[in-house]
Amino acid sequence: MALISVVIPLYNEVDSVLPLCTALSHALGDADAEVIIVDDGSRDGSAAALDREAEARGAQFKIIHLQRNFGQTAAMQAGIDAALGEVIVTLDADLQNDPGDILPLARRLLEENLDVVAGWRKNRQDGLLLRRMPSRIANHLIRHLTGVYLHDYGCTLKAYRASVIKGVRLYGEMHRFIPAWLSTLTYTDRIVEVPVRHHPRRAGHSKYGITRTFRVMVDLLFVKFFLGYSQRPMHFFGVIGLALSGIGSAMLLYLFVDKFGYGAAISGRPMLIAGVLFFLAGLQFLNTGIVGEMLSRIYHESQDKKTYVVRHTIHLDPPA
Repeated sequence: MALISVVIPLYNEVDSVLPLCTALSHALGDADAEVIIVDDGSRDGSAAALDREAEARGAQFKIIHLQRNFGQTAAMQAGIDAALGEVIVTLDADLQNDPGDILPLARRLLEENLDVVAGWRKNRQDGLLLRRMPSRIANHLIRHLTGVYLHDYGCTLKAYRASVIKGVRLYGEMHRFIPAWLSTLTYTDRIVEVPVRHHPRRAGHSKYGITRTFRVMVDLLFVKFFLGYSQRPMHFFGVIGLALSGIGSAMLLYLFVDKFGYGAAISGRPMLIAGVLFFLAGLQFLNTGIVGEMLSRIYHESQDKKTYVVRHTIHLDPPA
């Protein structure tokens, strides 16, 4: 099996460090794999515990210490940047995800030539009110707005083809939207979901609460716009601008005919103000679309960022 990189963001999980590393060593065995644990600025002794485990377990374990707490998405991006494997598997550090599912997910991705194999916590071992219900609401919204139909976006346990996941950059709290994000680079039929085991939390406490649902909704608005219009913002703002300016122009044309054709007074009529506002708002949306198109080109050209992804190339030498 090709080299697997297991990326685990960790923050204040000192009681989970030893059982996590033990479970990873047992699950991976002699597989061609590396473990990258990103300490996201922990303040509870997790950093020292990770260093001890890495020293004891050898080169298979790599520990990255971030300067401070940057958040799970940034920590995950740091691990992905450092990963060398053909397959990158992400995992939570709290041992609610089972490390024993890592190799089956990676194997299925390679054998079926997929780009994402997402874990589905079908029998989730969390509280109903504060964890499962908000998660169901968020998953429902994400599924229907992004068009990528997964049951469980919140499950960190996922296997990615490295050439695809390294084609995106993760910001804010976008880690939960990665499969939707990757749908801009691959077909959705290369993204599959499989049930995985889920365990009650053994130590520590959750870093998330019901307020996460509101952050997901805000992030989802950006993801929806980015998925549909990141390379063609004029199609979004331009349609709105044309509609508004068209309505405004129709109002002003009606008033023009009414005044000069029938001699009606228009200076005090609300339609005059509304027509001017609609027309100016339409122009503003059109200008925003033009600026968006310019920024989109600057974004891609300044970073030499391609608007496509090459899956593989076959080159045959010509016959002698």
